[in-house]
Amino acid sequence: MPGSYPFPVDPVLTGLAIAYQNRKCIADEVLPRVPVGKSEFKWWKYDFAESITIPDTRVGRRSKPNEVEFSATEQTSSTDDYGLDDPIPQKDIDNAPPNFSPVKRAVEGITDLIVLDREARVASQVFNLNAFPAGQRTTLSGASQFSDYTNSDPITVIMQALDIPIMRPNILVFGQGAWTVLRMHPKVVSSVNKNNSNAGVVSREELADKLEVDEILVGMALVNNARKGQAPSIVKAWGKDMAALYRNRLATNTSGVTFGFTAQHGDRVAGQWEDKDIGLKGGVRVRAGEEVKEVICAPDCGYLFKNSVA
Repeated sequence: MPGSYPFPVDPVLTGLAIAYQNRKCIADEVLPRVPVGKSEFKWWKYDFAESITIPDTRVGRRSKPNEVEFSATEQTSSTDDYGLDDPIPQKDIDNAPPNFSPVKRAVEGITDLIVLDREARVASQVFNLNAFPAGQRTTLSGASQFSDYTNSDPITVIMQALDIPIMRPNILVFGQGAWTVLRMHPKVVSSVNKNNSNAGVVSREELADKLEVDEILVGMALVNNARKGQAPSIVKAWGKDMAALYRNRLATNTSGVTFGFTAQHGDRVAGQWEDKDIGLKGGVRVRAGEEVKEVICAPDCGYLFKNSVA
């Protein structure tokens, strides 16, 4: 809506910010976005015991049926604003090569960093031991890690873990390092290929079919942990952990059960305006951002393997 933002929103740049996606990021697949009408929103936390406690359903010929009640605890959260500015000197715009727009490039670069920041946030939350119940998290070490091809048995361990959460997980989330090791595990290769061969690799689709889950997601994003001006310190955003989660794409903040979701207020926005304090000739200040909040609403619907590989 016009006038909804304290800076001029450019529809062309906004369209660019909405469309731009980093293909190496999986945050939107792990914690799907759910639109909310206001920055402050409510979500419901259900009592799972109510749905699995069987009451007396018998009804006498003239008696009244027993009554049940389904409750939920209302939780309140609010979206956070994430955005960046890129001040562009007019001199850069005047001297840009043909068919190159410093402003559009700024929107792409800003959006990429915002997406990467979200990726790191989601990875940190999903692979956080404290986000899972005590009986639904395991820290592997030594011979139990999937990188120990002699002693570990990933298929058995994962299958057993899938049966523990209240809702059986339907997606597996890996960091690239963990997935690379697991897909070459001799016992995994032999189990998927149904033979005694212990060499080769398996695909995500093959292992997903074997474990009876809908999808295997692999986080590939890289993050530089060093501060500006220091030598780069490149790390994998998703590390070497693995999580099994129940994802319900039809769930919203008030209906349905899912491990987690991302509340999103409005679309990404982008705009530009004149800034006379940039360089000798002034310039253009470009801004892009979004309003989101990641929520782990049903931790009982997941299982975490910390340090799944060495």
